[in-house]
Amino acid sequence: MPSSSDTPDRAGTAFSRHDHDVCTADVLDRVEALSADRGVRLTPVRRRTLEILLEAHRAIGAYDVLERLGAEGYGKQPPVAYRALDFLVDQGFVHRIRRLNAFTACVHPGEFHTPVFLICRNCDNVAEAPGDDVHTALVAAGDGLGFTIERATLEALGLCPQCQAKQ
Repeated sequence: MPSSSDTPDRAGTAFSRHDHDVCTADVLDRVEALSADRGVRLTPVRRRTLEILLEAHRAIGAYDVLERLGAEGYGKQPPVAYRALDFLVDQGFVHRIRRLNAFTACVHPGEFHTPVFLICRNCDNVAEAPGDDVHTALVAAGDGLGFTIERATLEALGLCPQCQAKQ
């Protein structure tokens, strides 16, 4: 499994100018390689679902994904999108943003990491920032109470730099 030192730092990519085609291609290449290594199939509908999520650094709802998939001939029934999204989440290729009831592509697929999602309340862009320090603090707090943390998701709401500049 690659370490964070093997890949570019993409924290805050959603909030900064970057070559999005390179960003997308890098994630797709890594997901394809990880799928092959794990012996799982990145079917055409799963790949297209990931591509839809990679088109913008924002969270997209399952029905929006389904609408796109249906328009492109992949099927119009909800299980089409939900099965693809479940697979992508289970593999760590996509994250669920609970506050928005939506999904966003992981910018660090295959790496063990604890992301903190920074959500712009104005434009809904989502940045996946490193949250290792926050995770360490949560584990310590849990340990102090005899509680074992199995999973944690931190979502912070605010304004991205572009939206701050507009105000």
